[in-house]
Formats: sequence, C-alpha cells, structure tokens
Amino acid sequence: MIALLHRIGLRSAYLQIASIGAIGLCIGLWIRAKTVDQAERGNAERRALFVGLWPPTLWLVGDSLREVE
Repeated sequence: MIALLHRIGLRSAYLQIASIGAIGLCIGLWIRAKTVDQAERGNAERRALFVGLWPPTLWLVGDSLREVE
C-alpha cells in the first residue's frame, strides 16, 4: 500500500504537513466548540476529538513513505 502511494506521487513531506495542519484544525474546532451553545457543544467537541485522531496516523504513514523514498 505504501509503495502504491509513493508511485502515485504522494511524498512523506505532504503527509507530515497535513499532520501539522490537522493539529491546527483540531485546535480551531476545539476553540469553536467553546463558543457554541450548550445544545451543540457536545457534537462540536466530538468533531474536534475525531480530527485530533488524524495527526498520528498521517505522521506514521509519512514515516513509512520516507522509508520507501
């Protein structure tokens, strides 16, 4: 799977930048969750936590691609 991603042009730096971007998105969503009313807050916090799971995954796929490069 990693070799296929490399062949189609995906590079490790792209995924590592996406990982850092996902951290920023998570922080932004978390801050936004604090500004919505109480009825919507639970859903907004769950969305921020879900996005918070992306950075480690993206970073590890990027590390795997770096080994192929």
